[in-house]
Amino acid sequence: MTADNLEIKVVCFRLGQDMYAADIMRVKEIIKPMKQTGLPEAPEFIDGVINLRGTVIPVLNVHRRFRLSGPETDKNTRLLIVSLAGQAFAMVVDEVTEVITVPVKDLRPPPNFAQGVGREYLIAVCLVEGSMVMLLNLDSILQSHEVEEVRGMNAF
Repeated sequence: MTADNLEIKVVCFRLGQDMYAADIMRVKEIIKPMKQTGLPEAPEFIDGVINLRGTVIPVLNVHRRFRLSGPETDKNTRLLIVSLAGQAFAMVVDEVTEVITVPVKDLRPPPNFAQGVGREYLIAVCLVEGSMVMLLNLDSILQSHEVEEVRGMNAF
């Protein structure tokens, strides 16, 4: 198999007006928002926790993490259940739009002036139907000490 034949599947989602994507292999499931329980003294980017079939999962507010202005939760809001540093997190996104297959040869390095999300959070960018989609580096969203801080809050 040559590099020209390599492809990745990604989940596309919206944060504000911008389109992002995450590797489908890192997304365990996509769910509608559910009742959250707040956590005292939680980091500003953690909204609280949810109970998903008996598992307590912290809710990561991606808008606050990336310092993006964001709308209130609406009927399109979804939670992406992902694994970050071996810990399940629910990432709040404005809308999940589609799952697509992207040829690796079509991925480009993120621009130095990436709007909104800092370049350190991006793996690549690609064009999908004429729109730029930014592929998130899920491993960079939280630093190891932040994951440990969340774990220590409620012994997940």
